[in-house]
Amino acid sequence: MLAGTGLTVAAAPAAHAAASDAVAKLPIGTYSGLAVDSVHQRVYIADQRDTNSDGTVLVYDFEGRRVATIQREFGISGVALSEDAATLYVGERGRVITYDTGTLQPNGAYNAAYDNCGRQIVLAGNTVWSTSAYVYQSYQCATASTALNMLADGAVNSTGWNDTGRLQLAPGARGQNRLLMGQPKESGAANPFLASFDVSGATPVRDASRRFADGDGKGALDLKDMAASPDGTKVAVADATAGTRLLNAGDLSDASGQYSALPAGATSTAVAFSGDGTYIARGAQAGGSTPDLLVQSADPADGTPPLEFAFEGSLDGNGVAPRGLAWSQDGSRLFAVTRGGTGQEYWLHVIQPPAVQYDTRFTGDLAHSPAGAVAGEPLSVRGRLEWDGPAPAQPLKVTAVREDANGTHQLGTATVKEDGTFTVLDEPDLVGAATYRVSFLGDLTHRPATDVTHTVTVGKAPASITLAGPEEATMSGGVHLTGTFAAQGKALPERATLTVRRTDRLGTGTLSSVTVAADGTFTIDDLPRTRREVTYTVSWPGDDLHTSATASATVFVRR
Repeated sequence: MLAGTGLTVAAAPAAHAAASDAVAKLPIGTYSGLAVDSVHQRVYIADQRDTNSDGTVLVYDFEGRRVATIQREFGISGVALSEDAATLYVGERGRVITYDTGTLQPNGAYNAAYDNCGRQIVLAGNTVWSTSAYVYQSYQCATASTALNMLADGAVNSTGWNDTGRLQLAPGARGQNRLLMGQPKESGAANPFLASFDVSGATPVRDASRRFADGDGKGALDLKDMAASPDGTKVAVADATAGTRLLNAGDLSDASGQYSALPAGATSTAVAFSGDGTYIARGAQAGGSTPDLLVQSADPADGTPPLEFAFEGSLDGNGVAPRGLAWSQDGSRLFAVTRGGTGQEYWLHVIQPPAVQYDTRFTGDLAHSPAGAVAGEPLSVRGRLEWDGPAPAQPLKVTAVREDANGTHQLGTATVKEDGTFTVLDEPDLVGAATYRVSFLGDLTHRPATDVTHTVTVGKAPASITLAGPEEATMSGGVHLTGTFAAQGKALPERATLTVRRTDRLGTGTLSSVTVAADGTFTIDDLPRTRREVTYTVSWPGDDLHTSATASATVFVRR
């Protein structure tokens, strides 16, 4: 169960989920920090923006509702909370601002070294630590010299420690006076480092460090996030290349047990331990229905399968943002910031992982109607989803795509009826093979089903011509014929032009073509050149989406 004591994961087959209890689309285009206030049940999200632009800290409650916005004159980067959650520290271009978390009013400011690359802030050893880097152009931040600073004596002072790149900071376990620092791969360093500092004294002292590349330069750290276990014995690292690394906190060596690999195609982006150290959340960036988030026992020897969450599309984001995970102190909620679109859209997921999830599966093959699918006309794809456990409280939904020669086309969602049946509606617009792929990404109580596919051969839409004329006519009076033209499926880009041929005892010749009127009608007037039977044939060659059509009428011509 999920309660005040934390999360219990049932011993069941591997679990998956796509939905959260609440999802909020964040009104920001950048993201730089996340802090969870379990005392006031608030979540603080920093929108970095440009250091010369207005900065924002968004404040949400534990239900995913925005309750306040803290606006600053300059860009904001980094947020941190005091251990009693009474003070919020907010990084700004030239200072660190403090807020009373009860009133959300500013109550202090500390001058700091100028930063225009994105200041990180953490609380470790009852001291606020931050980074600063100054460059002339933002593209230089990746390889800038970044300093480690500490808040002391009413100001943010340099510690003398610095290195290349946007150095990442993370606190050690509570009460253990430890600070973690890591160097990202984008710094350009051939072998980025991870380091641990003792911060119990007046200045930080590095007591452990590690570089991960081997003698051939392979296996270098690609750091995205790091977190210390609450008991202070382990450090989990989100490495975009290696996945989740579990290290011994004392010397940063590999722990004897390691977590299972992330799902194939998932790139590690974030990691967070629950407050009591029982569980770990591992975030990733992955495509389609591949899980982007795993929640599991923090003990790698525990064989209980993880809960897996897949985020996909404009309602969820496409994966967990780097440093985008944090738990409430009691473990009842996990907060995940996801990123999607072009990388400038963000969502907040408030997740309450369940104790039990049930299997789902597609049963039987997909079917379509009408049997003869044609371009530009409605097509229904039908199937059935089956689930274990009790009936869902809300109707389940499946998602569908069409894959054809022009790529992949999103068809949206279809509601699953009580009997498990669903219908996906589409209007294919290309002749040839169209493969329909239907997915169920799961929800908080149902695991995803394996995708099911169905290929349909889409043909050209039929076109038709009718032609009517008199049984007899005279050479002097001429022949008057009327007709209609119709093309099913997608409308023609312009009115059809028909070819007219006349066949008589002197041979066959082509007459002037006719253009069909807006209502589909046309007329033909001709002065025959000879007596007896004359046959008029009207034809249209078709196009990429429509078949050809032809019609004939025979008239007996007298003198």
